[in-house]
Amino acid sequence: MNRGGTADLVGADLVGPAEVGVGPWPGDPPDDPRLDPELLAHGDRRNVVDKYRYWRLEAIVEDLDRQRHPFHVAIENWQHDLNIGSVVRTANAFLAREVHIVGNRKWNRRGAMVTDRYQHVRHHPQLADLAGYAREHGLPVIGIDNLPGSVPLETYELPEACVLLFGQEGPGLTEAAHEICTDVLNIAQYGSTRSINASAAAAIAMHAWIRRHTFGQRT
Repeated sequence: MNRGGTADLVGADLVGPAEVGVGPWPGDPPDDPRLDPELLAHGDRRNVVDKYRYWRLEAIVEDLDRQRHPFHVAIENWQHDLNIGSVVRTANAFLAREVHIVGNRKWNRRGAMVTDRYQHVRHHPQLADLAGYAREHGLPVIGIDNLPGSVPLETYELPEACVLLFGQEGPGLTEAAHEICTDVLNIAQYGSTRSINASAAAAIAMHAWIRRHTFGQRT
């Protein structure tokens, strides 16, 4: 049964990439309500970790919901930012509670690589709606941008429950977004570029939260 995504080698010749995932279940299927009969019969080629092979989508989401971290991620979407899909994918990887998209409801899902099926995504028409949600749930909004007066992410004590807010590629956080933030953090840079990619900044900030609150706690 093929379980890998690495390349097959015959002698010194590269034959091509192996299929990702697993084929049909060998033998009699297990009696487990979490498993999908169609996947058991035809194989599971989805972009999921091995633990969730053959699991129904709903069963995966239910299991993730029992483990989700208390941080949220929000991103402004006034110009259909192509980075949003990548942010959603990273939020899924780090098991964020929710992703909040502020502004336009439509967003480019290509970068999400179907992970939006497993990640809760909430839409807010305006920043005031996000701010109201954050107040209702006791979540400080922490902006990530290299604005004047921002403080280093590397030395900041990220709260366990919070919203990490990101602006769009290029303009960064809007002035209105800045106003709803408890603090705004910058990511240390040492080269000539003024800023880094928005999805890269989101990944760095989420990993900073993981290091602060979960490192060494998960098995």
